[in-house]
Amino acid sequence: MAYTYTTLKTAIQDYVQSTETTFVSQLPRFILNAEERILKECQLDVFRKNSTGTASSGNSYLSKPSDFLAQNSLSVLNDSNKEFLLYKQVTMLQDYNPNPATTGVPLYYADWDENTFLLSPTPNDNFTMELHYFYRPTSITATASGTSYLGDNAELALLYGSLVEAYTFMKGEADILGLYNQRFQESLQWMKNLGEGLQTRDQYRYDRVRRDVA
Repeated sequence: MAYTYTTLKTAIQDYVQSTETTFVSQLPRFILNAEERILKECQLDVFRKNSTGTASSGNSYLSKPSDFLAQNSLSVLNDSNKEFLLYKQVTMLQDYNPNPATTGVPLYYADWDENTFLLSPTPNDNFTMELHYFYRPTSITATASGTSYLGDNAELALLYGSLVEAYTFMKGEADILGLYNQRFQESLQWMKNLGEGLQTRDQYRYDRVRRDVA
């Protein structure tokens, strides 16, 4: 059963049997925390995106998109050729090009901070850059329709993840909390089977996954 924001909030309250005012006010936070755990534990192709931007000449920093979660690849358009940069640590880039005034076509990139990549060498032109990345989708708590991909396709993980957060907030019984967490972990595994298994292969080159007959 798919969940909307409204039906998910109702389900959480029904499971824990609480309508206390402070608890109800925290429902969006429980759901947001569950969504964050799911996004960071499961790599789903549906949450990949491409974005283009411009690396400015003489500027070794490149801004990340506002919905950036994790990089997949970064490329530079150099004389109509797409060239992929190698991801490295900041210290390696600074060692490779200790003087930022030394410019060229970027070969490496690194995470500088939460909002910025560091490029090396410093761009010597205004290059078009293409970033392929995992992004943070709009939360079910904030969509105009009150629906989301996770609510439609990962309803169990979203429900039990929210229940773990809710029951932790309530300081509920350890055995019930353990049950909710177990169901959440099971639901995550099903999502990983989809996102990191089935979505990464096809039957043209790989046969169907087979299991032994008991």
